[in-house]
Amino acid sequence: MKLYISESASTSYENKVVLDDMILTKKLPTSAGSRMLDGYMSLFDAEIVTKLEENGYEIAAKANVGEFGIDLLGETSYYGACICEDGTLTNAVAEILKRKEANAVVCFDVNGAPRRAAAIGNLTYIKPTYGTVSRYGTIPAACSGETVGVMANDTSACRKILSIIAGHDDKDGTSLPEETCALLKADAKREPVKKIAVAKSMLASVDDKTKNLIENFKAKAAKCSVEIVEIDALELTAAKTAWNILMSAEVCNNVSRYDGIKFGYRTPKYEDIDELYTNSRTEAFGYLLKSTILYGSDALSTDNYRKVYDKALRVRRVLSEYLYKVLAEADGILIPACSKRNFTEAEVKTNKYISYDESFYTAPSSITGFPTMVTGGVQIIGKPFSENSLLDMALMFEKEGEES
Repeated sequence: MKLYISESASTSYENKVVLDDMILTKKLPTSAGSRMLDGYMSLFDAEIVTKLEENGYEIAAKANVGEFGIDLLGETSYYGACICEDGTLTNAVAEILKRKEANAVVCFDVNGAPRRAAAIGNLTYIKPTYGTVSRYGTIPAACSGETVGVMANDTSACRKILSIIAGHDDKDGTSLPEETCALLKADAKREPVKKIAVAKSMLASVDDKTKNLIENFKAKAAKCSVEIVEIDALELTAAKTAWNILMSAEVCNNVSRYDGIKFGYRTPKYEDIDELYTNSRTEAFGYLLKSTILYGSDALSTDNYRKVYDKALRVRRVLSEYLYKVLAEADGILIPACSKRNFTEAEVKTNKYISYDESFYTAPSSITGFPTMVTGGVQIIGKPFSENSLLDMALMFEKEGEES
C-alpha cells in the first residue's frame, strides 16, 4: 500500500503542505489513484501549487487517493487502501496530518471523501464556495461540483492556506471575479455565526456515535451563544440521487480522454484500434469507475437524457433555491458527514457502491457548490462566501473544547 509519494522537504513543519494525488505537479507524479495514470508526470503545476510556492510553502508530498476521487475513503486506489491496525479504513490525507508530517493538505473534493476522512479523523476541513479556488491543473472528474479544499489539524492552518489559494484565475472558466474570491481572505470582513439549523431528515439513518457528535456540537453551540433550531429539510434527501446522476455523467465524459493513445496506460495486447481502446480501459480502470462510466453513459443516452440527466439538473436548481431560503434565516445547516464513525475493508468489498450511498450526506453541498466545513466530526453548510464565518465558529468551538 502506497500512503504517499514524497520528496525531501527542507522547510519547517509550518511551511510543509501535502497535495492529494488529483492535483498536478511537475516534480512529483500524478496518478489520480488509477493504473491508467501510474507514473504520469505533468508538464506544468496546478495554479494552487504556484500560489503556495510563491508564499513560501513547500510541496512536501502527494497523498494517495481513491481512483479519480469518487470512492468512500480512498479504498479503490490502484496502490491499495489505507487500513488501521483495527481493520477499519482510514485515508492517506488524514494519516499524514495525524502523524504531523505536514501543516495542511490541499484536497480535491469530488464526491465527499475528504469530508468523510476529516469527520472520522476529528480533523478540520473547509470546502470553499464553488468558483473561489482555481481548478486549473487538477484532474477533471465531476467538473460542476468538484472543489479544491483544505484539511488540517486546526482551524488556523485551514484559514491560512485557504486565504492563499483563493482568488480569480483566468485559466479556469468557472473562476469567480477577484472581488468575490477576496471574501475568503483571512482579513476579509464577516458576520458572526448566530444561528445553526439542524437538518432532522439527515439524521434518521446515522449510528448512535454520529448522533452523539451532533448533540455534542449543539451543546458547544449553546455554550458559545449560538442558537440551535431544528428543520425537517426533506428537500436535502433528494440531493444524493441527483448528484450521483450528474457525477456519473461528468465522470463518464471526463475519463473518455484516457484511451491508451496519447498518454496513460496502453495494453500490450491488441490487434486493432478498437481492441487498443477496449483492453487499455478494461485493464487500467477499477470496478467502481467502470460502473460509474456505464451509469453515466446510460444517463446521457438519448432515451434517458431528459428524464434522468435533465431532471437531475432541475433538482440542483431546486436544492440551491432551498438552501438560499434556509440560510436567509440561519447562518449554517448542521448535518452528518457520514452515517457512522468506522468503515471496514470488508464492508466496502461487500457493498461496492457504498460511496454512492454515503453521498447522501455530502451531496447537498457538492451539487449546489455551497461552502461546507467539517469540525468536531460533523458538517456545517454555510452561505456562499461565508468561509471565514464558518472557520471563526470552528475556532470558537476549538477553544471551548480546550477549556472544558
